[in-house]
Amino acid sequence: MSSSPIAGAPQQVRDLLAAAARALLDAAGEPRAGERYARAHLAALRTAAALLAARARPAGRRGGPSLRSAWSLLVEVAPELSEWAAYFAAGAGKRVAAEAGLAGAVSEREADDLVRDVEAFLALVAGTLGLPVPVVGHQLVLAG
Repeated sequence: MSSSPIAGAPQQVRDLLAAAARALLDAAGEPRAGERYARAHLAALRTAAALLAARARPAGRRGGPSLRSAWSLLVEVAPELSEWAAYFAAGAGKRVAAEAGLAGAVSEREADDLVRDVEAFLALVAGTLGLPVPVVGHQLVLAG
């Protein structure tokens, strides 16, 4: 059994990574900490979706539908990214609070740290898939 992406997935994977890169650039330019955090977290989800699109296989139905988070699926298809999955899963509640506009849900530092962490995650996933880090417009996502 081959571990290569399913037919048609490479462009889909590139599109998902590019969407994650655009979302991350939007997050980095957001002046409000809560909104910056929420957008960066969603960029991480899009990045995970790219890896899932490349590696995941549909499961046979056993006993009805089951809802699972992208982070738990990521652990299954890319166990080497388990720590990243746990980190982003732990931040989901803060993202929800920030999206709800709760004052003080996220500090400036937490938002900035998450943007940097998502940059690293995006680069890692792109490398894992053998793809270059996405370029948005004329900017590389990693400005470091």
